[in-house]
Amino acid sequence: MLTLTVNGAAHEIDVEPDTPLLWALREQVGLTGTKYGCGIAQCGACTVLVDGVATRSCGMAASDAVGRKITTIEGLADGGALHKVQQAWIDHDVPQCGYCQSGMIMAVVALLKDTPKPTDADIDAAITNICRCGTFREARAAIHAAANA
Repeated sequence: MLTLTVNGAAHEIDVEPDTPLLWALREQVGLTGTKYGCGIAQCGACTVLVDGVATRSCGMAASDAVGRKITTIEGLADGGALHKVQQAWIDHDVPQCGYCQSGMIMAVVALLKDTPKPTDADIDAAITNICRCGTFREARAAIHAAANA
């Protein structure tokens, strides 16, 4: 049994230690906002925050997350109020199919924590998530709006 702290709550899960964190979150904890994309930590659809750092959960063993603070897309809203990045995503019509968006939002939250007023170059360097719909222009506008919120 492993204990994971996800969105402020402890969850006892019964998985092999090398089970990817992604599958522990989706199948054991029941939080399906974190998506499976490529399985090799390249696309970013599975991005969550681990101790505040954007982490591709398909590439992290569940056992490596024990004792760390995990935040998923479901944990961003505070008391029913959307996080400023989530609100900016809506305001700027970023999602099309939406599949990659939870991972991208989590990466942006980490970026803004470390770089509150990012430049376009900062965004390009930090946000390497892949969006098949190509909403990068809208995402950039939403990132700047969230930074100014």
